Amino acid sequence: DIVDTAISAGQFGTLVAAVQAAGLVDVLKGAGPFTVFAPTDEAFAALPEGTVESLLKPENKDKLAAILTYHVVPGKIMSADIAGKTAEVATVQGSNISVNAMNGVMVDNATVVAADIEADNGVIHVIDQVVLPN
Repeated sequence: DIVDTAISAGQFGTLVAAVQAAGLVDVLKGAGPFTVFAPTDEAFAALPEGTVESLLKPENKDKLAAILTYHVVPGKIMSADIAGKTAEVATVQGSNISVNAMNGVMVDNATVVAADIEADNGVIHVIDQVVLPN
């Protein structure tokens, strides 16, 4: 599933820790399908100092869950499905995320650096920065 695939990839330790802290493991192990825009550990490290540590605190669980679910779209969207298109896509968090696949793929201000990592319950697209809901 998406969680196990992210763990085995080895570059999503912060994302996995955040998913655990937000109580979203069971959701992302669910039937889905889901499309996850997964920030790398480097993407989390690029946030302002102390941001990740603050978000992982129990009192910020709801905020963390909102940020993480903004990276998840219901359904399985492969890169070929959106090539040459732009769209505003509804996220699990509730806001829309901007996807631009006209020249490579951008998700809000993040670039997809690896696409179409398939899991039993969806697909992961690796992004180079954490995107935040407005």
